[in-house]
Amino acid sequence: MSIVTKVILDADNELRYPSIGELQGLKDYFIDVEKRITIVCILRDKQQSIIKLASKAIFEIHPEYIAPGGNAEGARKRSLCLRDYGWYLRLITYSILSGDKELLEQVGVIGVKEMYNSLGVPILGMIDSIECLKNASLEFLSDSESACAIPYFDFIIQGMSN
Repeated sequence: MSIVTKVILDADNELRYPSIGELQGLKDYFIDVEKRITIVCILRDKQQSIIKLASKAIFEIHPEYIAPGGNAEGARKRSLCLRDYGWYLRLITYSILSGDKELLEQVGVIGVKEMYNSLGVPILGMIDSIECLKNASLEFLSDSESACAIPYFDFIIQGMSN
């Protein structure tokens, strides 16, 4: 849900006008909305390069994943890992654009540990994977853009770590 929608729905549910704090939050959001759009465009346009860098990094950290019997052994299993990279990157861009982490929590964090555990995917590996995805993404962003994007990656990392 976008920050704008959230403010409106919260105020309406409580039969009130948006508070000064909520309006300031909207003002802050609109000040850097152009930067958010730029970040989303960069991550979208550089998706292939980001995933390539991130996958190389994770397999350097965890070479056992691509070894015989590993979770990413063979082309099919490796492509599933890369699919998850694309899914997380897309989910992060939605959240950056909306200025809200609720979608990350609902779709990217809640239940993710259970899902990966049921698939036999080590959670530590997923945490490392998101860290690699973050680092690869930052290669294409300016310092200012990185500062805006990092909290969304870190939110998933923290959610998986708890």
